[in-house]
Amino acid sequence: MTVTDPIADMLTRMRNAIMARHETVAVPASRMKLAIVKILKEEGFIADYEVVRGKPGRIIKIRLKYYENKEPAISGLRRMSKPGVRVYVQKREIPRVYGGLGLAIVSTPEGVRTGRQAWQQGIGGELLCYVW
Repeated sequence: MTVTDPIADMLTRMRNAIMARHETVAVPASRMKLAIVKILKEEGFIADYEVVRGKPGRIIKIRLKYYENKEPAISGLRRMSKPGVRVYVQKREIPRVYGGLGLAIVSTPEGVRTGRQAWQQGIGGELLCYVW
């Protein structure tokens, strides 16, 4: 089955796995998804990830992070820019998610960055998603 928005598919798989309290979730790999997962790991929203060789291609196995009371580290995921409606932001327009507690992920000309990193570097780009 062909997926028209692979990033939204990855976020939905993660959202469903969190709601079902799964430990891991597997998503088909791509460079963009790998960059997003790397940012989520650096910011402490997921426990770990690994890229494994799957049957049709590479797969990213994401180990979700839960606190001691089985509360997930990720409360919500929201896709902002979609294939039908792209959302671009300039440096001064990069939003703060939940007053800085959340995370905006931006695809810039220098690569995928958090909203804070893009703002500090003075660059804008495509607003991919929010994570909180």
